[in-house]
Amino acid sequence: MKRILQLFTLLLIIFQISCAKKAGEPTDDPTVDQKASLVILYTNDEHGWMEADNTFGGAAGMFELWKTREGYNSADSFLVVSGGDMWTGPAISTWFQGESMIEVMNKMEYDVATIGNHEFDFTIEGLLKNKQLLEFPLIAANIRTKSTGAIPSFALPYVIENADGVKVAFIGLASRSTPYTTFPAFVADYEFTAYEDALNEYVPAAKLQGAEVIIVVGHIGDDEMTQLAPLAKSLGVTLITGGHTHQKVSKSINGVALIESGSGLKNYCKVVIEYDKSTKVASVLSNEIVSNPPVASINNGVQTIVQKWQLKAEEDLAMVIGYCATKIDKDSDQMKNMVTDSWLFAYPEADISMTNSGGIRQDIMPGDITLATIVGLLPFTNTLIELELTGTQVIDCIGNLVIGGMTTVGGYKLANGSPIEANTVYSVLTTDYLYSLPYNNGPSKFAQYDPDPYNTSILYMQPTVDWIISKNTSAQNPINNYLDPVPRR
Repeated sequence: MKRILQLFTLLLIIFQISCAKKAGEPTDDPTVDQKASLVILYTNDEHGWMEADNTFGGAAGMFELWKTREGYNSADSFLVVSGGDMWTGPAISTWFQGESMIEVMNKMEYDVATIGNHEFDFTIEGLLKNKQLLEFPLIAANIRTKSTGAIPSFALPYVIENADGVKVAFIGLASRSTPYTTFPAFVADYEFTAYEDALNEYVPAAKLQGAEVIIVVGHIGDDEMTQLAPLAKSLGVTLITGGHTHQKVSKSINGVALIESGSGLKNYCKVVIEYDKSTKVASVLSNEIVSNPPVASINNGVQTIVQKWQLKAEEDLAMVIGYCATKIDKDSDQMKNMVTDSWLFAYPEADISMTNSGGIRQDIMPGDITLATIVGLLPFTNTLIELELTGTQVIDCIGNLVIGGMTTVGGYKLANGSPIEANTVYSVLTTDYLYSLPYNNGPSKFAQYDPDPYNTSILYMQPTVDWIISKNTSAQNPINNYLDPVPRR
């Protein structure tokens, strides 16, 4: 009887030790796999480019590629991540203030996205509305409400996802340039703090919550990622992702992988991370950028959603306003001159127009020019304001801006060839966005020189629409015949 009791006690102890092993903890059982494999599928700066064309597969093509090339099947070993700037871009997204792109990304089963500067383009109210539609969280550890110092309600500093039995923390970093790369008034209540401070605070916090693999999801460029790599290494970060600069990055610094996919869903990054449960060490096994070419046959729900929004956009924006014979590149002198000249066409009281090249967002392709074309070309809600500046102030404000009504070639001259006089006052058009940008921690030069401008209430895209319509173009008389190719800088 004593021997039986001893045997029972021994079995009970063994059973209790076995039960004490928590799920996911290492075990000495050689039949249990000690290594987990995680696959990160990453995009950034999608900018609403859901539609395919003859050069890339769009959102549906990418989702098909994930299934066929990567074996994606919603399994928990896959994590789908965005580096932000999800919706401002072509008309199919911008016209609907991001709602269409959100439905597409929900269907593509994104797990998390960091907040890019263009997430604010439709005001905080627009961001809050879009947040309600998203089926995945928005993260940014370095945004603070100025009045309270707290993370705002539209963001989480980090989230922890379970993948293949491993807890993976995603810590978000919004670009510190956001106050001047979206409309400044939209983010005036928020501070974008140092990346280092955010990581020092929230990486340890995530680990305290059990995070085993740490990934920093940043809307930051290659240089910024590179600068953060030593700190990330010391904190045990495995991967830093980037965005904002539309670069393609795939490299490693001291064991920390850095990635950025480019933009517009033209490519995605695939990173395979191995986590050893016994040593509690995460390492990157592979890190690559995969292109998204056109796909001959697509059979997934993403394509259905894209087609639905294409029909909606056509209903609203199909009006043909002109015809283009050969592509007009967004960075060309023809395009820059057309946009700035159209402002003076719409508001002939002005002498000069100035804008930023970043406000001109895409090419005009051969064929019919529709309202959708111009919404994609000039997608922001900026309005034109009229300033009164002296010649000296005009020259001081030019910087690297795109200009109309004047040239700097061979001296500062108006379009009629007369020199810009230092003390003469000129009427200058610019956008309320540029007027609002801070300069040296103070008002913009525009605001310093004219603190009381006149708001014309003209949406900055409307003059371009009106100018194109005025030319009555066709295949026999394309808009290209009316473009000015002469550089003004």
